[in-house]
Amino acid sequence: MDKVAFHTLGCKVNSYETEAIWQLFQQQNYQKVDFDQEADVYVINTCTVTNTGDKKSRQVIRRAIRRNPDAVIVVTGCYAQTSSKEIMDIPGVDIVVGTQGRDKILDYVSQYRHERQPINAVGNIMKQRTYEELEVPTFSERTRAFLKIQEGCNNFCTFCIIPWAKGLSRSRKPEHVIAEAKKLVHNGFQEIVLTGIHTGGYGEDLDNYRLSDLLMELDSIEGLNRIRISSIEASQIDDNLIEVFRRSQKMCRHLHIPLQAGDDYILKRMRRKYTVAEYREKILQLQEVLPDCAITTDVIVGFPGETDEQFMNTYRLIEELEMYQLHVFPYSKRTGTPAARMTNQVDDEIKHQRVEKLIQLSKQLQMKYAERFVGQVLEVIPERLYEHDRQNNLYIGYADNYLPIVFPASADVVGRVCRVKVDQADSEASQGTFLRILETAS
Repeated sequence: MDKVAFHTLGCKVNSYETEAIWQLFQQQNYQKVDFDQEADVYVINTCTVTNTGDKKSRQVIRRAIRRNPDAVIVVTGCYAQTSSKEIMDIPGVDIVVGTQGRDKILDYVSQYRHERQPINAVGNIMKQRTYEELEVPTFSERTRAFLKIQEGCNNFCTFCIIPWAKGLSRSRKPEHVIAEAKKLVHNGFQEIVLTGIHTGGYGEDLDNYRLSDLLMELDSIEGLNRIRISSIEASQIDDNLIEVFRRSQKMCRHLHIPLQAGDDYILKRMRRKYTVAEYREKILQLQEVLPDCAITTDVIVGFPGETDEQFMNTYRLIEELEMYQLHVFPYSKRTGTPAARMTNQVDDEIKHQRVEKLIQLSKQLQMKYAERFVGQVLEVIPERLYEHDRQNNLYIGYADNYLPIVFPASADVVGRVCRVKVDQADSEASQGTFLRILETAS
């Protein structure tokens, strides 16, 4: 039996796609082994979101070649899409596939074994207008299932290379999304996380069908307990979506809505499609419709030209809106983007100080949010043993509002909806008491 090993760099979408590629190998009776073991085929799913992503991707490719020089080395993903020639020039790379045509990877492996000639299968992603159908009916970790519904992005933010790596926005056919969701529920998943490169753009290329329509269809699937959206732009939260959040019993009280900056001048330089006032209005609207909704966000600090005052505008906006958790990134030059050519690049030391300031704010906000739920009973889906305290049989899972809760239980709770009383708030993971398992979707 041939062995295949995978290594994924980058985002959750890449993880989903690696899982989909593994399904294809599995159908051909391959055995999956750890990436550091000897395999017959190595598949590296690369990232190019930063220059560091490119560098890490090259390091991982070389590691696979060293591990087994006779193996077939397949490189796919975003860095493969944007820099196929650079990757083909690495001695030992056999097959390069970009972010389209991955359903043919096994054909390429067979072709390479037969002809022993390197294959560059990267095409022009900007010409791609249809969604690449890759199915993942189950996941190795049996808690939350990711379901990809969309690919590509039309935004062209000045700091971002992704449209050049993933192409323009393409939506998956609704019937394919619903069919895969039903398979996931049949395979025991209580929660589905909808993911994509620009998830909120779902349906923009379909006839009279939007994300709100898809959510209502998913809401009617029997046995599905929770629907979570991995990320959505403030500019794409329309009245129809607000109505879905108001009506649905299954939508999680948690939304990840990238802010990037809380200053209009910086937002304009980033080419973001909203103002601070519009962003604020959307958040307040959501907090009204979904009381106690957890809003998580992304922030880039030290964007070219950002002054101390502009940074503080971002800080104060986040504080005012009482967000739950921040993912903070120092601005990193990405070769090939307009922002990399901008003057007034911010000093690394200043970026570091601003990152630290926002991380401290994030911890305060997480603690403040967690404190609201002390004494309440929440529905939690336990994911795994809590690595910081395995001997006491503590399990960690997430409530629908993305609050991580740790509580004593036994292994049979994993992946099932449990009622848990929150006893003590913590910015890392709150502590709770297990009450019982709920057998049916609420």
